[in-house]
Amino acid sequence: MELDFWGTLLLLATGFAAGIVNTLAGAGSLLTVPALVLLGVPADVANGTNRVGVIVHNLVASWRFHTEGVPGLRHALPLLLPTIAGSVVGAYTISLLPAATFQRLFAILMLALVIPIVLRVQPRTEASEWPRWLTALVFLLVGMFGGAFQAGVGLLLIAALAHAGHNLLRANSIKVILNAVQTAAALAIFVIQGQVWWLPGAVLAVGYGVGGGVGVRLAVAGGEGLVRWFLAVTVIVLAIRLLGWR
Repeated sequence: MELDFWGTLLLLATGFAAGIVNTLAGAGSLLTVPALVLLGVPADVANGTNRVGVIVHNLVASWRFHTEGVPGLRHALPLLLPTIAGSVVGAYTISLLPAATFQRLFAILMLALVIPIVLRVQPRTEASEWPRWLTALVFLLVGMFGGAFQAGVGLLLIAALAHAGHNLLRANSIKVILNAVQTAAALAIFVIQGQVWWLPGAVLAVGYGVGGGVGVRLAVAGGEGLVRWFLAVTVIVLAIRLLGWR
């Protein structure tokens, strides 16, 4: 795929916005996947290509948590295997769907996620701890969702980590590590399936990285509410477009 000036600018801006959104509200993929589709990328390829930027965003976030003295790697290690396994299954399964079918499914998911975004639905951070077998099963299922769709998986990871005995701060540091790793596993599947276009993915990654840094500053300044409403309105418009409604 060749990108002209305006296409490059759109992906940089969308990646930048998604980086901010992921920091403040989550679900930045609800912006980037539709943007790729609007540029002519098939929906299934857009799903795979988006993961390039997501990995960059989560690696940057992991590094920041580490420098702030909140490392999550030790706690993430026992959860990596089921999460990766689930991601591989989810990514492979979704890669088999026709592009048009995935596009409709993703649009429906977009509309479903608007409510928790606007209402700021938060997972419980003081929850009873699950037994190990149930924890492994849940992270397998969360990994499947992340591998298939990516958007919204952060909220599921935080909720699951609360039941694994982690407070919110530590859960966030673990979340970005798990998300980076499961996204890398999914990306490998999409590469094998020929569903990654590297040029738009690289442009998105630049925007994601810069936007993530700006998002941290906005969080300190209290701009979260405005970002949530911006995301909700934009997602509704994009979902309607993906569904083919005018």
